[in-house]
Amino acid sequence: MIAIELTREDPWPAATDWSALARSAALAALARTPHGPLADAAAAIEISLRLTSDDEVRVLNRDYRDKDKPTNVLSFPMVQPDLLETVSENSDDGEVLLGDIVLAHGVCVREAAEKGISVEDHAAHLIVHGTLHLLGYDHVDDVEADHMEAIERDAMADLGLPDPYLVRED
Repeated sequence: MIAIELTREDPWPAATDWSALARSAALAALARTPHGPLADAAAAIEISLRLTSDDEVRVLNRDYRDKDKPTNVLSFPMVQPDLLETVSENSDDGEVLLGDIVLAHGVCVREAAEKGISVEDHAAHLIVHGTLHLLGYDHVDDVEADHMEAIERDAMADLGLPDPYLVRED
């Protein structure tokens, strides 16, 4: 079972069911990887999602990645990728924190406007992207980036959302 532990700060809108959106996005990402069975594991697999300000994300980005600027999404995995297959069997208390995903409001709003999509749809993509990072995927080289983007495209299609990497010609 996938559980989302949500922390939302203003100006992220309270009217949106961010927990449901995040759970759907995380499940879509999981389903497109060999780690899909985690969705049905006996242990509760938890993802912590923090919806916060650009300022907070800038500090996290500076402190953990040596980049002193806000970014759209940060992911902090708590389980080593090679241990994911055994995570449910090795959990003593029936709960495993897969990791943390943090989204910056201002960056997300700007990017959504540039793409001509809703903030919710863009956030869904960033949560898919962040979940893949929690599962050990990365985009440090072109081969890894292409593989990760293909998974993201498929997960977004499963959610009924457009290709996040489609270049729009206006």
